[in-house]
Amino acid sequence: MAWIRTIPSSQADEGLRGVLSRVRAMYPPEYSGNDDSGVMSSHTLIPDALYHAFATLAALMAPALPLSRSQQEMIATVVSVTNSCAY
Repeated sequence: MAWIRTIPSSQADEGLRGVLSRVRAMYPPEYSGNDDSGVMSSHTLIPDALYHAFATLAALMAPALPLSRSQQEMIATVVSVTNSCAY
């Protein structure tokens, strides 16, 4: 397992806390939480990149799009299996 230096929420400056808050607000409730061990935390050293990467993903999963949440998850699972990745 690779080790990536991250900034825990407890040590985040005001700018990083704001970015994390804005990005988390874009995601569905099932993604809520303040988990410092997730993929989002691996981007905490570059808050602008964190915002743009995760805001893009949130836009791609927007409820107003024609695919349902379950269809999005099904596609992600099939792509992961096809690429031999753990989902």
